[in-house]
Amino acid sequence: MSFTTFGRFELAAVHSGTFRLDGGAMFGVVPRNLWQKSNPPDEKNRIDMRMRTLLIRDGDQLILIDTGVGKKNHPKFQDIFAIEFARYSLADQLQLLGIAPEEVTDVILTHLHFDHAGGAVIQQGGSLALQFPNATHYVQKEQWEWALNPSERDRASYFPENYQPIADASRLEILDGETELFPDLHLKIVHGHTFGQQLVRLVDGDQAILYGGDLFPMVSHIPEPWIMGYDLQPLVTLREKQQILAEAVENRDIIFFEHDAEADAALVVKDEKGFRAGEPGPLADVVSMAGK
Repeated sequence: MSFTTFGRFELAAVHSGTFRLDGGAMFGVVPRNLWQKSNPPDEKNRIDMRMRTLLIRDGDQLILIDTGVGKKNHPKFQDIFAIEFARYSLADQLQLLGIAPEEVTDVILTHLHFDHAGGAVIQQGGSLALQFPNATHYVQKEQWEWALNPSERDRASYFPENYQPIADASRLEILDGETELFPDLHLKIVHGHTFGQQLVRLVDGDQAILYGGDLFPMVSHIPEPWIMGYDLQPLVTLREKQQILAEAVENRDIIFFEHDAEADAALVVKDEKGFRAGEPGPLADVVSMAGK
C-alpha cells in the first residue's frame, strides 16, 4: 500500500473488510438479468461488496472518510451479511501505511448506517471505546437527528452504539450544510439515499475527486436509473446523480467507490447510452489517467 498524490493531498484507499448485500436491494428496479452480468450473486442472491475508506494526508492532518462496519457485531449479524476481515481490516490496513489509530486527526462520516460508521467505535476491555480517540468526528445535523429517530423503513441500518459514544466522548462535531471543511476539501450534501449524507469533494484546480458514499457506491451505480432499493427518496437520488455526473464529465472529475468489489475509482464518460464509468481501477491509475 502507498499514497497517491492529488493536488495538496496524499491519498490512500484503505480496505476495512468485505460483505454481501442482496443484489435486488442494491439495484432497485433494475432487473436481475441485467445487474447479475456485472455483479453475479451467490445462492442467497447476495453480491460481493467491499468497505473501502479513504485516508487523506494533508500536512499534519490525517483525515479518514468513513470507517466500515467494525468488528463488534454479533456473529449472527456477521453471517447474515457475510462480513469478513480475513483479507482486510481497518486497523491492519492503517498499520501497513505506518498509521496508528491515535494519529488520525479527523473522521468524516458520510452518514451513520452501520457499514459506514460502525468502525468508529470498538469493544475494548468489555466496554465501548473510540477507535480514533484523538479525532474529531463530523456528521451532518440532519443525518444525526435522523439517526437518533429513524423510520421503521431504515431503523435496521442505525445502531446507536456506533455513534452515541462519539458524542459522549465530546469528539463529535455536528455540521449544518455544505461547507469547505478544510482547504480544498468540500462537503456536498445529498438527500436521496438518506437525509443529510455528506459526500467529500477534494479539489485540485478545476478537477476533483468525489467520495461517492452511497450515492455512487459501486461502478454499476454510475448509470442514472441504477439506484438502490434502500434509498429513501429515489427520485431525489436520480436528480442528484444527473447533476453530479454532468459536472464529472465536463471537469474530468474522479468518483471514488466505497463498496465496489474491485475498483477504487473511475472517471465518468457519456455516450449515446448515457453515463458510465470509464476504465475503473486502482486509485493511483485513475488519478494518473485523469491528469493526461
